[in-house]
Amino acid sequence: MSVVRIEHVYKDYLLGDQKVQALKDITLSFDPGVFLAIAGPSGSGKTTLLNLIGCIDAPTSGRIYINDADVGGKTADELADLRNRAIGFIFQTFNLLPVLSAAENVEYPLLQRRDVPPGERRKRVDHFLDVVGLSRFAGHRPNQLSGGQRQRVAIARALAILPSIVLADEPTANLDHNTGEEILALMKDINRAFNTTFIFSTHDDRVIAKADRLVRVEDGQVSVLGVRADDKWYLVRQTADGQAAADGLET
Repeated sequence: MSVVRIEHVYKDYLLGDQKVQALKDITLSFDPGVFLAIAGPSGSGKTTLLNLIGCIDAPTSGRIYINDADVGGKTADELADLRNRAIGFIFQTFNLLPVLSAAENVEYPLLQRRDVPPGERRKRVDHFLDVVGLSRFAGHRPNQLSGGQRQRVAIARALAILPSIVLADEPTANLDHNTGEEILALMKDINRAFNTTFIFSTHDDRVIAKADRLVRVEDGQVSVLGVRADDKWYLVRQTADGQAAADGLET
């Protein structure tokens, strides 16, 4: 089973009277438990691709499957429910609610879940704050936390819904070098411990260095697929039918 499957996806935007094609015929499939980086220059389409996977946006054409379920045709409420059950989000700017404590921020997405009673909510909040090493900061508000601590709260919030996928949009961009390394190491540890799929949109070579899969996007198209094995990158090309063709390169 693929955790994400994308079939011949195009995404167009209108810029005034001009149509801009952000993505062109994207076909990809990701297995559960991958630690995957979507990389590319600004304007390449990588954030658009991440938004489509997160069901924040919809393709102009083509199909997207999350856990083998076609998300096309779902209502806004159905997509919101899917996100709240299957997809955790980690943002560059943390997106924490400033009036809530760390614990309340982690709990917030669970308040929309009728299937998670108060006792289970508290249990998850305590558990995931412990996972990210912030148990003793549970009562602190975001303005009382460092950048790295805020990102740890954001990670705990993403994990609290028990997602199959965590999407991270430039999660290290607003962190200093050492804090960024710590956050990446934490996410990699979580990936291994819980088999949670992590998909990053990133410019950061440190993220790519820790990834086990790489999708490089240029001008709205997949230019390179990479697979890490035996601590080496094996690069493959994306063919016209979306399949991976070995090009004999290693890095």
